[in-house]
Amino acid sequence: MVLNYIWIAFFIIAFVVAFIKLIFLGDTGIFTEIMNSTFDTAKLGFEISLGLTGVLSLWLGIMKIGERGGMITVFSRAAAPLFSKLFPDIPKGHPASASILMNISANMLGLDNAATPFGLKAMNELQQINPNKNEASNPMIMFLVLNASGLTLIPITVMVYRAQMGAANPSDIFIPIMIATFVATLVGTLAVCFKQRINIFNKAILGFFGGLAAIITLTVLAFQSLPQEQVNIVSGLIANVILFCIIIVFLIKGLMKKINVFDAFIDGAKEGFHTAVRIIPYLIALLVGIGVFRASGAMDFLMDGMKGLVGIFGGDTRWIDGMPTALMKPLSGSGARGMMIDTMRVFGADSFAGRLSSVLQGATDTTFYIVAVYYGAVNIKNSRYTVPYALLADLAGVIAAIFISYLFFG
Repeated sequence: MVLNYIWIAFFIIAFVVAFIKLIFLGDTGIFTEIMNSTFDTAKLGFEISLGLTGVLSLWLGIMKIGERGGMITVFSRAAAPLFSKLFPDIPKGHPASASILMNISANMLGLDNAATPFGLKAMNELQQINPNKNEASNPMIMFLVLNASGLTLIPITVMVYRAQMGAANPSDIFIPIMIATFVATLVGTLAVCFKQRINIFNKAILGFFGGLAAIITLTVLAFQSLPQEQVNIVSGLIANVILFCIIIVFLIKGLMKKINVFDAFIDGAKEGFHTAVRIIPYLIALLVGIGVFRASGAMDFLMDGMKGLVGIFGGDTRWIDGMPTALMKPLSGSGARGMMIDTMRVFGADSFAGRLSSVLQGATDTTFYIVAVYYGAVNIKNSRYTVPYALLADLAGVIAAIFISYLFFG
């Protein structure tokens, strides 16, 4: 529903701006530009969707091997000590714990299709132990904030779109996304822990977040000491090594489980093919709406206003070109994806704005969509402090994404 209103707003605002330009500035070509943009962006949406087929099939095939090989179970077991402390109100041995672990593990591996069913199952099980059926419980809020912070180890879709848009090294945003999404998760989790009076100095919590924070701090310090041209080379090399190691580990795990690795890959690849075909209408609709909004001059007006405000204080304004993705992300994942693609189309996939928009896309998740779907599934009317704490995590992710993008991409 939110996306419906946003999409309509693109056209209405574009019409108003174009009409003002026609009447007051005598711009007789504005409506021609707008109509040309509808044809150009519709063609672009179709070409991107078709080009996604191969890469998406490849990665979903690899992920299917990992799924059948038990990688989600491996992640769940590793995270069990941590999650038992973050959800103290869940009785020991309750099935909700397993569903939460499976959902978070699937999200970390980029398995969105598997994550959502686990998440809905977890919400139903949490509702069973919820003393007030109309109000979100503490475990529900922690679970939703963790989902909204978007902790992802393998940002497959972002890399796929970057490859399709012609990026020289599509995985160069891999490490920046990992750092930004970790910051979002850390801030959101700690905020909820303080609110719910959960002891953050517990060994499991302190060890997990402290260890990751130390690794990220050392990574940032190491990259700060390198010349900018070497930062891109080294980060890209590390990202590609990690990704290839993940593929090898998934294959070995599948062989150890004695599954038919090739058949698993084919099944996942089929899902990737169907997914790429299925998104064609949605991607075309979004890109046409964004194209009309940009062709009318409304996008430039908005961005120029922000740049003027930042310029007053003498700050660098390049990061503003990537902000449409950040502003859209809490409302709509597909809308933010469209903004990311549009930014790469206008500025280039390897431009600072193109890379920043990619990092912003992977840094957080769609807060309002997650809250609406998960709470709606169990009839929760009062979400309590879920939304502001989830948006706090989003804000932390956005700030971290901007800072990290300047560090890695200059």
